[in-house]
Amino acid sequence: MRPDPFDTNRSSGSSAGSDREPYAYERERLITERERLRQKYERNRDGDDSEPYERDLTDAYVAPRPPRRSRPIGRWVLRGTGIGIILLVVAIIWLAITAPLSKSLQPPTPPSITLTADDGTPIARRGAIIGKPVDAAKLPPHVTQAFLAIEDRRFYSHWGVDPRGIARAAWANLGSGGVRQGGSTITQQLAKNAFLDSDRTATRKIREAMIAFWLEAWLSKDEILSRYLSNVYFGDNTYGISAAAKHYFGRTPDKLNVGQAAMLAGLVKAPSRLAPTSNLEGARKREAVVVGAMVDAGFLTKAEGDSVQPQRVLGSRPSQLPNGTYFADWILPEARDQAGEIKTEATVQTTLDPRLQRAAERTVARAGLRDAQVALVAMRPDGRVVAMVGGKNYAKSPFNRATQARRQPGSTFKLFVYLAAMRQGMTPDSTIEDRPVTIGDWTPKNADGRYQGTITLRQAFARSSNVAAARLTQQVGVKAVIKAARDLGISTPIPNEATIGLGTSTVSLLELTAAYAAIAREQYPVQPRGLADVREKGWYQSLTGGATAMPDKIHGEMLDLLAASIRTGTGRGANLTVDAFGKTGTTSDNKDALFVGFARDLVVGVWVGNDDNTSNPGLSGGGIPARIWRDFMQSALGIAPIAAPAPAVEEVDPDALPSDDQDNSVLPLGGEIEGLGFNLKMGQDGTISVGPSRRDRQEGPPPREDRRPPEEEQGPDEGQ
Repeated sequence: MRPDPFDTNRSSGSSAGSDREPYAYERERLITERERLRQKYERNRDGDDSEPYERDLTDAYVAPRPPRRSRPIGRWVLRGTGIGIILLVVAIIWLAITAPLSKSLQPPTPPSITLTADDGTPIARRGAIIGKPVDAAKLPPHVTQAFLAIEDRRFYSHWGVDPRGIARAAWANLGSGGVRQGGSTITQQLAKNAFLDSDRTATRKIREAMIAFWLEAWLSKDEILSRYLSNVYFGDNTYGISAAAKHYFGRTPDKLNVGQAAMLAGLVKAPSRLAPTSNLEGARKREAVVVGAMVDAGFLTKAEGDSVQPQRVLGSRPSQLPNGTYFADWILPEARDQAGEIKTEATVQTTLDPRLQRAAERTVARAGLRDAQVALVAMRPDGRVVAMVGGKNYAKSPFNRATQARRQPGSTFKLFVYLAAMRQGMTPDSTIEDRPVTIGDWTPKNADGRYQGTITLRQAFARSSNVAAARLTQQVGVKAVIKAARDLGISTPIPNEATIGLGTSTVSLLELTAAYAAIAREQYPVQPRGLADVREKGWYQSLTGGATAMPDKIHGEMLDLLAASIRTGTGRGANLTVDAFGKTGTTSDNKDALFVGFARDLVVGVWVGNDDNTSNPGLSGGGIPARIWRDFMQSALGIAPIAAPAPAVEEVDPDALPSDDQDNSVLPLGGEIEGLGFNLKMGQDGTISVGPSRRDRQEGPPPREDRRPPEEEQGPDEGQ
């Protein structure tokens, strides 16, 4: 602490002896000066301003300045070095996080994943074709030299960035008035391909240069070249020289000749445009440029360069799998999740049945849809999807109407209304009023305008009565209907209102078909799946997401209703020669028509409509959808179609034939007896048939008013 120079009580003596005398003298001087200033202050306060007081008392003390020391330059050098080391460490940490060396071995796009059918047949491939990594040191010299000659001749002499190459490219671009050449080295290209995007901003170029230095510091030249050749793009969705050599020439990289290596090296500049499978002439011209560069670089002699011939590629591309199908699009995300991190090509087996898929596509193709669209889903009762059609033409419209579209299900939703009724103790023989009804401000109607009065639930379900479904929804409660739908796997929003009984909420065809599969399986819910390998559920999912068995009584009652719909109801167009169960659905203004049902071990849903949700006059669930369902089922199950109904034949008791006095005592084989208003005929096998007489047959048709359709014949109805 500095001593107070104005402290008069401080002794000037000290053990320092004479060393304190200069300071004591200075102290006395300051005391005298302080007294003089105080006197000036007193005079100024009394009004005498002849000598203004301009200085504070503290100004009287002026501390002696310490001697000036010269600071050495070495200190600044040390500080700068320290800062540089800190920045270097930060940069290394940043690069280690954002650009790990292992990433330079990964392809710039996900490798391909191949989907196979349930029998192992490949059905689709997604993603790039990635070749196996190569070791540049083990490749023939002319293979690596082709890339060095055209891409980076000073590769083995620079440190990741080539100033001469940058200057040369800048001069060439300046002379041409645009970007014609690039100055990127192979190391920079590896940095860009593995770590960066393809934009041309200055920031990206700076990062590219930093990563290039980073790669050069940690990898050898051969390692850098190996990684570059292993993941560079060669067109036709192929990455790496191994994949390109096999794709274009059908051989491995170590078997490439000079011309083939030159052609591959030339593709790097513009792989999509120069791919020889689509632009062989352009690829050959670029091959000649690379050969010339190899001669200029001294890798080939002039004679060797002149002897290189234009190369040929495979006469036709290897057999290509479909790169887009509705089923593959649907299952691919789950297949990638199952495969985990894909480092090489992966193969995942699906549940698709090729035979059933072909049958579905053939059935849809001959359905006569005109401008309407179609969707079909076929699955096993346990949820394994075996066939899927998401539209008439994938190439024209990849939108999957079986999984992505949400449309009103119409009367197919009545499945949940009647299930709720069966759960509350009703049976197919319980009765319901098929009469007009008003619920709140809603008055449902039967589309055909006919009402049967009191009918059984079996009859109401078969003829798809709208008023009966509305009454039943009101009777069992909307919440009970919603619960039945949720139990069977419907996950889309369902409004809490009575109109849901007629299918006013939206649902996907896939989910609706799975709900019907729950009835077929007698367990709910059924989860649609497309992968053969089922992952084990966690303990929580096993406890909370297990299947629930449907009571036998309720299951039998639901089968009773669904069978009646096909045998005698609106679904007669889907009838089969085996036991079949299903339900039709038609939305308002005939916008959507559906048929969903099952037979044996196959559950199938069919939807027909327009993508823009416009009306299709005359379209109903019992029409085209039911016929598509029937035709597919017949092909899939290998069953014969139902024969046309034979004319009614009545067996006649021979004892009831006319007597001899009627001159018809004997009816010969193949003969006829005419009279009494009817005609008897004996066939060659001895059978006797009876029919109207010829005279009655010649009287013409009955009056128009007598030719009404039979009572069970019903036209398409709203919500059918």
